[in-house]
Amino acid sequence: MRNFLVLILLLLISKLFAQQTATMTSEADYNFPKIKSSISMPVKIPLAEIGNIINASVGNLIFEDNSFTDNNNDQFKVKVWKTRPIRLVGGTKQNLLIEVPLKIWAEKGIGTFGFYTYQNTTFETVMYFNSQLTFNNNWTMVTKTTPMGFRWVTKPVLDFGQIKVPITSLVESSLQKQQNDFCKTIDDMMLTQLNFQKYAIMAWNQFSQPFNISEEYNTWLKITPISINITPLIFYGNQIEAQIGIDTFSETFSGEKPSASPLIKTIANFNSLQNLPPKFLLQTTANIPFTEATAIAEKTFLGKEFDFREGKSKIKITAIKVSSENEKIMIEAKTEGTVEGISYISGIPVYDAFKRKIVLSDTHFKLKTKNILYKTATLLFQRKIVKMIEDEYGIPTAELEDSSKKSIEETFNKEYYKGLKMQGRVFKLTPSKILLNPFGITAIIDTEAQLKLFVQGI
Repeated sequence: MRNFLVLILLLLISKLFAQQTATMTSEADYNFPKIKSSISMPVKIPLAEIGNIINASVGNLIFEDNSFTDNNNDQFKVKVWKTRPIRLVGGTKQNLLIEVPLKIWAEKGIGTFGFYTYQNTTFETVMYFNSQLTFNNNWTMVTKTTPMGFRWVTKPVLDFGQIKVPITSLVESSLQKQQNDFCKTIDDMMLTQLNFQKYAIMAWNQFSQPFNISEEYNTWLKITPISINITPLIFYGNQIEAQIGIDTFSETFSGEKPSASPLIKTIANFNSLQNLPPKFLLQTTANIPFTEATAIAEKTFLGKEFDFREGKSKIKITAIKVSSENEKIMIEAKTEGTVEGISYISGIPVYDAFKRKIVLSDTHFKLKTKNILYKTATLLFQRKIVKMIEDEYGIPTAELEDSSKKSIEETFNKEYYKGLKMQGRVFKLTPSKILLNPFGITAIIDTEAQLKLFVQGI
């Protein structure tokens, strides 16, 4: 069953990153930051699901002996069936208690010198087993099943009229042998059905190819799994719990399709951790080209008039442009009026949680003009335009945050495969770090979330 867990995790991660990454407009190729992220989730597997695997592997007729003359001419035949599905209960030390209810038909011959009278009977018993499970970090599941005896529901008695022949001891010896053989059947079946490594390899390779997330801007997303973490299995009365996590690198590319990660034939051992946090932090990137940042500035300031020196001087912004210089955002504002020239306002981009915008901090001002007459006017103009830029300019992220939160929660709360249902919630989604590149602004988006996976009805 855990085979599906790794597959769904990698599928989920690819969807989340694809939904969060915006695009760039530059024709030049540019590789955006390579971000390491982790995602973790508790997994609950009802023991009924494992019971379904066992019951599907074990037919109704478990054993039959159709010969009177075998076993030293014991004059005994027997057939054993399941009367209802095999039941599993979680133990306290990573073990399963297995209950197998049986109906047994037996026929016994009584006589001597080759002359026998035969009589048959039907009775019921319940066998008990203890199966110790060990999930090795090389993806193999090892089970060691041992018999724990059986309980009679009805005891076997042959009725020959005047003679009642109890055959409990004869049947018990046969049942004990069959119970020991059945232990090996359970272990072999578990080893075959719970082979997780091949599914982990399939899931890993499935996402080795980069995803085209924008044909218009020819932008690619590449997800590279790094390692998988799994906590020890915890057994309860009706389910097994564990936590599974995956570490990945996320890379955004523009231009030509990047090379795929090499396909693997074997997967590295997973890391055994005692616990993983119930909440996780997923980091993605949103890339805002300077053309878009300039468009926002034009919408806010282009054609805007303001005055200073108590209304004696008037200024109008006739052109504005946003770019980067020395790891700072540079805003070039062309003005006419009292001050005719170009103002250069540079600052460090930061996220303002109250405004829900990317704004400028630690701003610096430089003016290039030919008609300024008074030094006082320059200072007043500087204070006015810088304050206006600081107060009013910003790249809004509210729509990105709200739509991203909604899309992630929609991705979380789905049933991607029959029997695998996810439930999740996003607690916080905010830009945390703002990076600059030659073509635009890259916002690192922090998503604090919680995710659960339920396995039922596979």
